[in-house]
Amino acid sequence: MTQGTILLVEDNEDDATLTVLAFKRANLLNKVVVADDGAKALDYLFGDNAFAGTGEPMPILMILDLNLPKVSGLDVLKRVRSEERTKYMPVVVLTTSIEEEDVINSYARGANAYVRKPVEFENFLDAASKLGMFWLLTNVQPPIT
Repeated sequence: MTQGTILLVEDNEDDATLTVLAFKRANLLNKVVVADDGAKALDYLFGDNAFAGTGEPMPILMILDLNLPKVSGLDVLKRVRSEERTKYMPVVVLTTSIEEEDVINSYARGANAYVRKPVEFENFLDAASKLGMFWLLTNVQPPIT
């Protein structure tokens, strides 16, 4: 199993809880840090405010919602791809948006995958579990810098 931290950027507490539960069901025991808005995600990644000085490691995967308070998911993605230390970090957009423009903009800004959140409970758990298993176990991760 790949060791490392997952940054889950999700403002819906229920969706965050379900995602963590799905990882546990799939025996993915990576530490999951939840940022409930885009500003907190950027703080975690770049040490600007809330997470400065905590010594938290750089995530090996970011799961990113698009519809976030303070800083949108697309703006978070744009900043992540513009910084040397995060430009190769895998980023999976996990969102309810069915807008074609969101899909295009996500990939244009460097998302590695775009996954729509299933509405049904079991389907959500299954999708989150498969997402975690692929990105943490099957995919070859870029070196952490």
